[in-house]
Parts: sequence; C-alpha cells; structure tokens
Amino acid sequence: MENTDIINIWKSYDKKLEENLVLNRKNAADITKLKVQSLLQSMKPLKIFTIFIGILWIGYIDTLIVSSFHIVSSYFLISAIIQVVLTKLAIGIYLYQLILIHTVDISEPILNTQEKLSRLKSSTLWVTRLLFLQLPVWTTFYLNDSMLANGNIWLYMLQFLVTVSFSYIAIWLFFNIRYENRDKRWFRLIFEGKEWTPVLKSIELYEEIEEFKQSE
Repeated sequence: MENTDIINIWKSYDKKLEENLVLNRKNAADITKLKVQSLLQSMKPLKIFTIFIGILWIGYIDTLIVSSFHIVSSYFLISAIIQVVLTKLAIGIYLYQLILIHTVDISEPILNTQEKLSRLKSSTLWVTRLLFLQLPVWTTFYLNDSMLANGNIWLYMLQFLVTVSFSYIAIWLFFNIRYENRDKRWFRLIFEGKEWTPVLKSIELYEEIEEFKQSE
C-alpha cells in the first residue's frame, strides 16, 4: 500500500470521526434542551396552584377590607392593604413567569432562551423579596386603640421588639436576596425546591449547550 493510500484512508477516518463528534455534540445539545424544557414544565403546577390560592386570598381580604372599613382599626386596615397589594404584585409576577415558561422554545436560538431564563431567575428573586416584605404587617394587623391605651410597658416593649425584628429581617432579605448569594446556606434554605432549583439547573444546562457550540 502506497503512502498516498494510507494518507487517504487516514483522512477518511479522521473525517468520519469528526462527523461523529459533531453528531454526538448535536445529540447531547438536543437532549440537554429537552431536559431544560422538562425542568421548566415541572415548575408550572406549583405556580398555578399558588396563583389560585393567591386569588382566593386577595378576594377574601379585599372583601373583608370593603365590608369592615368603618368597623376595624386603622392598624388592621393599613396592614391588610399593604399585605394584599404585595400579594397582588406577587401574583402578577407568577403570571408573567407562566407566560415566560410557556414561550420557551427549545428550537429557538440559545441566546433567546438564555435571556428568558435570566428573566425567570430575576423575577423569582423579586417575587420572594416582595413576599418577605409582608413580614412586619403580620405583627401589626391585630393592634387597636384600646389595646395600646390599656397596655403596660412590657406589652409595648414586646410589640416594639417583635415589629422591629420582623421589619429588620424583611428589609435585610429584600436587599440580600441576590443571585450572587445563591451558594449561602440561608439562601439555599429559602430557595430549595420547585421555585428555584429548576431555574438554576436550566441555566447551567444551557451554559453546557453553549460550550458544545463553541467546541464545534
């Protein structure tokens, strides 16, 4: 066998090997995209359930506010209004997330999907911040003028400490719930589960796809 024949055979083998590598990368990318779609779909039931419960809750609170506006204390009204407004904002974000999940198309360009995943990540952080801002009002809705007028120093001190503590926690979480803190223990305790884990895994998987594309 001449050298030219050996070289041609080697080139043919090298070409087939390269084609197989490209095909394997494509198959790996397609499988990864299907995994991402499955992860995102797994988030929908919990979000739909949360929206349903949230709508029932704000319907109840709105009715309560309107029907008892001239009866209940101003502390209750202010607390309830703050709570229901924040809940309505949260429901709006959940609806927005459902639309995002529905519009994710694994056949579209990688950058488009990554941008949607980024918005899903950002909105998940925001909805959690808003929900934690409700903490202080759960310590004030039961207050009334009679309770404050007839209370003692210990009651005032306890109420002050509880409200300030909840306010501090709410504000601290609002400013510290950021993607950069995702590896911290307190962050993982809050976000473990269907609300957050699928988003992170989807982002990681799409980063793998991008690496496949770059290596082609």
